[in-house]
Amino acid sequence: MLVEMKVKDFIAELASDSPAPGGGSVSAVSGALAAGLVAMVCRLTIGKKGYEEVQSEMEQALAKAEALHQKLTQLVDDDTNAFNEVMAAFKMPKETDEEKEARRAAIQEAYKKAADVPFNIAKTCLDVLTLAESIVDKANTNAISDVGVASLAAHTGLEGAVMNVKINLPSIKDEAYVNNRKKEIEEFLKQGNASKEKIYQAVCKMLEA
Repeated sequence: MLVEMKVKDFIAELASDSPAPGGGSVSAVSGALAAGLVAMVCRLTIGKKGYEEVQSEMEQALAKAEALHQKLTQLVDDDTNAFNEVMAAFKMPKETDEEKEARRAAIQEAYKKAADVPFNIAKTCLDVLTLAESIVDKANTNAISDVGVASLAAHTGLEGAVMNVKINLPSIKDEAYVNNRKKEIEEFLKQGNASKEKIYQAVCKMLEA
C-alpha cells in the first residue's frame, strides 16, 4: 500500500517511470494533508483560554476532519488501483467475439471506476474546504496560517482530482454518465473557488491585523 510507505519512498516511486501513482493519488495526498491541518488547528483551539464559546463547534469539526483525513488516505491507494484495473482490462484476451465483448465491457467499467475515484477525491477535498471555511473565524489565531495552508492544499487536491476525472471521460461511451460528471465537477470547482477565496481573505485580514 502506498500509504504505508515512508514519505521519501513514496516520492521516489512517484518520480519513477511507472505511470502510477500519479496525479490522482497526489491529489488525494494533498487533500489528506489539508484535513490533517484542519484537525491540528481544532486541537490547538480546543481547551485554550479565550475559545471557550467555540469548544463544541471545534470538537465537531475535529471529528469531521479526522473522518475526511481517513477517507482521503484510503483514496490515495484507490486511485492507483483503479488505474491498474484499466491496464488489466486492456490485457484481456480478444481472440473470439465473446472475448472481445467481455474485454470491451471490462474496459468501460474500468474507465468509469478510474473516473469515479478522482471524482470522490474532488468531492472530499471540497468537504475539507467547506470545513476549513467553517472554522476560519473561530480557530486559534496563532494557527490561522495553518487554516490558510489547509485551504490551499485542499483546493489543489480538488483541482487536481477534477483533471483526473476529465482525462478519463473521453474514453467512456455512456453519454449520460459523462454529461452528469461534467456538470458535477464544474459545480465542485465553482464552490471550491468561492470557499478558497473566502478563507484566503479572512486569513490575510487576520495576519495583517
